[in-house]
Amino acid sequence: MNAAKYKRTLLKLSGEALMGERGFGIDQATLSNIALQVKQVIDMGVEIAIVVGGGNIWRGATAEAMGMERTTADYAGMLGTLINALALQDALEKEGVTARTQSAITVQAVAEPYIRRRALRHMEKGRVVLFAGGTGNPYMTTDTAAALRAIEIGAEVLLMAKHRVDGVYDADPIKNPNAKKLEIISHIDALSLRLEVMDSTALSLCMEHNLPIIVFDLGAPQSIVRAVVGETIGTTVTG
Repeated sequence: MNAAKYKRTLLKLSGEALMGERGFGIDQATLSNIALQVKQVIDMGVEIAIVVGGGNIWRGATAEAMGMERTTADYAGMLGTLINALALQDALEKEGVTARTQSAITVQAVAEPYIRRRALRHMEKGRVVLFAGGTGNPYMTTDTAAALRAIEIGAEVLLMAKHRVDGVYDADPIKNPNAKKLEIISHIDALSLRLEVMDSTALSLCMEHNLPIIVFDLGAPQSIVRAVVGETIGTTVTG
């Protein structure tokens, strides 16, 4: 195994990536695969934190479209991310990795509150920190939470693990069969071309703080490990 390129990383897992081949919920084999790769990364001396989405359980925008009040729908989505974080924490612990879940909304019985200095201390001790609850605010996506937490903890890279999306394309590959995958693109170009890397708030945060992003398919073999060691995988968004 090659040496790690990054010493401190933040991994953003979309909720859909946790579904595996299922149409809803959490696939245990996918959780186990993530946990095994995270263990490999930890064993390489890398500090890693994880932000999880909740789209496999709940989507606030969808609930709003069905008539639910948006703020309430978004808070429900935050609880979905907490379910995913606890499931992943359990999978990590089964692989012998010490993990702590910190939530941006108070759920005292099952998770620590988000405290930056405590999160940093956990990581320095070799523990994985799972950030749940998004930013704790409605109207903010978990992509924004990932960008914010990555900047707060001083991560060197933001790893965006997607579900069946192997990078950033110059057009929608579903609508345009001639769309080309980009190996590298700047933050400003991704913003100006409105490429669906992540939401514009999150992308702007990364650009302002010169935080590189690697977008890749979680389902690719050893995808997380390959990204951490600096192999060419997916698309790199950089300054």
